[in-house]
Amino acid sequence: MDRDRDMVLPAVILAGGRATRMGGGDKGLRPLGGQRLIERVIERLACCAPLALNANGDPARLADLGLPVLADSVPGHPGPLAGVLAGLDWAHGLGAAHIVTAAADTPFFPRDLADRLWRARGASGLALAATRGADGGLLRQPTFGLWPVALRDDLRAALDGGLRKIVLWTDRHGAGVAEFTAGRFDPFFNINTPADMAAAEALIAQGAS
Repeated sequence: MDRDRDMVLPAVILAGGRATRMGGGDKGLRPLGGQRLIERVIERLACCAPLALNANGDPARLADLGLPVLADSVPGHPGPLAGVLAGLDWAHGLGAAHIVTAAADTPFFPRDLADRLWRARGASGLALAATRGADGGLLRQPTFGLWPVALRDDLRAALDGGLRKIVLWTDRHGAGVAEFTAGRFDPFFNINTPADMAAAEALIAQGAS
């Protein structure tokens, strides 16, 4: 069943990492194919509203994007789950029941991500995106998910208890899986290094959009 197009379904772009393999700074602000990487991610989330960005440090550097900037509420850069929690707390203030998340360094993820996650959600309201590896095994994409606001206190307790691995928490709550088929390249290809950026530029030159 498709979600009601009138429902509020916010999305949070996860950009809280430190980009050490790219020399530091904000990967999302780097140019890619005539746009900044983050602008490509924003375009692909056009079916969600409102949008916010999970990022740490001085939010002024991101002001021109016109998005709320949500810092981790858990200290020590504990990973993407802290960004999910920041997004859930923000969405709670909006009165929303779920958020969608996407990574800020992934320029080619499917445009129907939100709808597919919604259809795949488990009984708790959770869902993760996934693809198949070369061996046919299922590869979950844990930064691309649908997250129910109702589980935010459970997630906070898990983080406070030291949990860091996303799938350990999502498995605990019976997350559904939205499986996406890879074409000539992995739709969840993410940019971690300058070589990855060059590969993404080459894909765009070959018609990827």
